[in-house]
Amino acid sequence: MPVWRYMELCLTHPRYGYYVSRDPLGREGDFTTAPEVSQMFGELLGLWAASVWRAMDSPPELRLIELGPGRGTMMADALRALRVLPPLYQALSIHLVEINPVLREKQKATLSGVRNIAWHNHLDEIPAGPSVMLANEYFDVLPVHQVVKRETGWHERTVEIGTDGALAFGASAEPMPRFEVLLPPLVRAAPVGAVFEWRPDAEIMKIATRVRDQGGAALIIDYGHLRSDAGDTFQAIARHSFADPLKNPGQADVTAHVDFQALARAAEDLGARVHGPASQGEFLKRLGIEQRAATLMAKTTPEVSEDIAGALKRLTEGGRGGMGSMFKVLAVSDPALETLAGFSDGETATP
Repeated sequence: MPVWRYMELCLTHPRYGYYVSRDPLGREGDFTTAPEVSQMFGELLGLWAASVWRAMDSPPELRLIELGPGRGTMMADALRALRVLPPLYQALSIHLVEINPVLREKQKATLSGVRNIAWHNHLDEIPAGPSVMLANEYFDVLPVHQVVKRETGWHERTVEIGTDGALAFGASAEPMPRFEVLLPPLVRAAPVGAVFEWRPDAEIMKIATRVRDQGGAALIIDYGHLRSDAGDTFQAIARHSFADPLKNPGQADVTAHVDFQALARAAEDLGARVHGPASQGEFLKRLGIEQRAATLMAKTTPEVSEDIAGALKRLTEGGRGGMGSMFKVLAVSDPALETLAGFSDGETATP
C-alpha cells in the first residue's frame, strides 16, 4: 500500500489506530507538546488571539477553534489569559476538532468550567463566523505521500511485506506520469534514490478559505522545513524516543515534517494573506515570553523558578531537546489583516 495509506491506518484505524485508542501525551505517553512544557505557551497564544480580535475591529462574536487540542491544556491556558478582557471573553464560542474519544474526555475534564464549548470531528462542522484557529502539532500527523526518484522517473513509495515476512519499504513498478513538471526546481534536481514527500492541500485550503471569506486568522505551529526539498522525514516516536515506523503499527506516533513553503503557497493561491513563517523561539520572544517568565519567577520559590527557566529554554532555544528552532510558526489570515503580532514583515515562506 502507499505510505500515505499506511500512515493513515496506523493513526486513525477505527479499532487499532494510534490516535483513536489512547492518550499519547506527557511523561507517561510517547511525546510532549509545547503546552505540556509550560502554561506560558498557551497564555501567549491566547493573547495572540486577542490581538487578532482587536485587529478585526472587535467583532461581537468570535469562534476560537483548536485543531487537535490534546488534553485541552493549551485552550485552558489561553482562556485563562483571555479572562482579563471581558468583552472578548463574552464574545467567544469555543470549538475543538478532535477524533480521539480518550482525549475528548480529558478535554472535557480540563475545560469543565468553560461555557459555550463544542466538539467536532471536522473543521467543516463548525458554524460560520469570524474565527481564530490554533493548530499546534496538527499538520505533522496528516498522511504524507512519498515518491522515490529512479532512472525511469518518480515512483510512489509503498509499504509491503519483505522476503523475511516483515514490513519493508518498496516502490510502485510504474513511475507517476508527468510528476516531475509539478516539482519545485530544487526537488527536480535531486539525485536518483532521493525521496520527496508532500501532503494534499485539502486541510490548509479549508483553513485559508474560512479566514478569507469569514474573517480572522489561523496560527499553525509545527516542526518542519521552510522550503520544499527532497528528504525522507517519515518517522515514529514511542516513549519519547525514535522508533522504526514499520514496526508495531498503531502502537507508535508516526509523523513527517511539515513543508511550510507548500502550506504558504496553497494559502496564498486561494487569496488568503500569509505571515511568516518564524521560528517558534523568535515568535514567542516577540510575544513577550521572557517577560512573562520573569513575572512568574518573581512570584514563586527558587525550585519552581528553576523549572520555569528550564521551560523557557526548551520552548525558545535550539539544540538537544530545544523546540525553538525546529518548530516554525505560520499564520494565515483574512487579506485585510496586513500585520499580525509575532511576525516580521521580512519573513517569507517563498524564498
